[in-house]
Amino acid sequence: MSLGRTPSQTVGPFFAIGLCDRKENELVDSRDPAALPLTGLLVDGQGTPITDGMIEVWDGRRWGRCGTDGSGAFSFVVAKPAVGRGAPCLEVSVFGRGLLRHQLTRVYFPDEAEANAADAFLSRLSPDERATLLAEPVDGGIRFDIHMQGPLATTFFAH
Repeated sequence: MSLGRTPSQTVGPFFAIGLCDRKENELVDSRDPAALPLTGLLVDGQGTPITDGMIEVWDGRRWGRCGTDGSGAFSFVVAKPAVGRGAPCLEVSVFGRGLLRHQLTRVYFPDEAEANAADAFLSRLSPDERATLLAEPVDGGIRFDIHMQGPLATTFFAH
């Protein structure tokens, strides 16, 4: 007799219980002159907030993590990374229900039009794909909503 395989994740994830109990969303001190608020929503293909997700951000030197709240919102305090071999960007990992593996994407800064246009990675994407990786300026900070599926789906990368 052969039994079917058991899914590797049948309940959860429970990020709020195990991983998001400490404040780890400030990559830089909020009093730093270079500090920039990064806010956003994590939503599914229908635009419904994902309330049990977790977002991690890496700026090349520092790392942060934030769970989503009851409205799917997350927030960080970041600084724009120094320009390296392309436009300044943040590496983002997305964790959530139904994901057996986290998803990887990037956040590019809206005030870096020239660097973004010359970026070798961004230039390989279609205009619609590029648009999903650009944050929007908002109230002295930036906003980056992450759409897991649907017509506004964020561009994710293989890993």
